[in-house]
Amino acid sequence: MKRSWPTLACPSGSGEVFWEHQWEKHGTCSESVINQHEYFQTSLKLKQQTNLLGALTKAGINPDGNSYSLESIRDSIKESTGFTPWIECNRDGSGNSQLYQVYLCVDRSASGLIECPVFPRGKCGNEIEFPSFNICLLISLSVESNRSFVHGDGFRLNIIYGFIY
Repeated sequence: MKRSWPTLACPSGSGEVFWEHQWEKHGTCSESVINQHEYFQTSLKLKQQTNLLGALTKAGINPDGNSYSLESIRDSIKESTGFTPWIECNRDGSGNSQLYQVYLCVDRSASGLIECPVFPRGKCGNEIEFPSFNICLLISLSVESNRSFVHGDGFRLNIIYGFIY
């Protein structure tokens, strides 16, 4: 867990407080389907299955501080996973739109990806910076109940890239 799902602090602690937070905030709403151990096991399996950094770099989209089109980021992830992601951005100190989160949805049994029936609100520019990062690239997964689903129940796999400059 320390290597595959590190805390969002660098240098990080043991991770136990962070993992407890992940379970309490994101995992407990999936408790009717999967228990705590299965939640972490499933999250790690889905992280490996999606391999977002690999999908992006295969498409020539690298964490190098350059900007890439929102369309190329979305398309490279869709080509790799088979499902349309929702991309969330934040702003850097200069006001540039930068990659912050990637959302993918998971079926009710938390066994595979599905198309998201709705996406969270938010906006990215047409061009998105993919900041360079040091050894502390952090990936946090959360499989959380998506109460905003229009039809049926499901979970959202939320892959958060944390950048340490």
